[in-house]
Amino acid sequence: MSNGAQTVTVPHLGGSTIGYKLGKPYDPALPTLVMVNSFSTSVELYRPQFAHAGLGEAANLLAIELYGHGATRAAYEQFTYWDSAIANLQVLEALGIPRAFVLGTSQGGWVATRMAILAPDVIQGIVPLGTSMDYESQRSRDLGCWDGLDFCTPSIDALAEPVGDDWVVPGEFVDAVLGAGLGEAVTDDERAFWHTTYQQNYTGDAGRHRLRVSTINLRDRDGLHGRLDGVRCPVLWMQGTADAVYSVANAEDEIGRFSQAADTELRVVEGGQHFLSASDPDVVNAATVEFLGRWS
Repeated sequence: MSNGAQTVTVPHLGGSTIGYKLGKPYDPALPTLVMVNSFSTSVELYRPQFAHAGLGEAANLLAIELYGHGATRAAYEQFTYWDSAIANLQVLEALGIPRAFVLGTSQGGWVATRMAILAPDVIQGIVPLGTSMDYESQRSRDLGCWDGLDFCTPSIDALAEPVGDDWVVPGEFVDAVLGAGLGEAVTDDERAFWHTTYQQNYTGDAGRHRLRVSTINLRDRDGLHGRLDGVRCPVLWMQGTADAVYSVANAEDEIGRFSQAADTELRVVEGGQHFLSASDPDVVNAATVEFLGRWS
């Protein structure tokens, strides 16, 4: 189970237990900021946000773990990003939260966007960080984004066979994700923290399966270009110049595809890494407080 996560039950996928962390007791007088984690991480990705006094004073902070991640479990064995978007909306309903903003890091960015497409009356604004609205396309690679097929396929193949109860996620997998997400400047303490967290979240054959489906989702997801006109709320996209996965050029193209959004803005973060909420929390937190104040 994910460190620091509580769980709530929702009906999606045959009945699901969803891992979440609420920074403090829910205050209906404040806006709510849902935070959706990046690939194979957990609510722990948002430690810098939960620790930030200004953000905690400005909003109810609610991190929700996607299917395949942290403490989240489902009765069905297969899931997609659409399922996580639906489950997140059901978590809001279960917790009695009528409307929310959504911040999402990497894959969290396209889950945030899916939530806004599915429930435009519920989602007040989205803050995608270091993300893409495309599938893993040739267009994406031509604009300087990574080769997601090349990154994901070896792990999908390696995780294909059943394993015993003593299996834990390989350290090389964790290091590859940290390298892509945070670059070379990962401290020893941070690396050790994530190795421990991953080994708690991905153990035994069930853990192998969740990790494999999560990796398949990353590689084989559908693109959102044809659906982005379904986003009506304001969009603040933040993209780091040192992001090794998705490029500024891609973000510059895609921010213009939110044709029906109430407002769109792209902020480029000099030196920002892929997991921007973790690499540049001060910049992200300040911009998010401003965004919440403007649109809530």
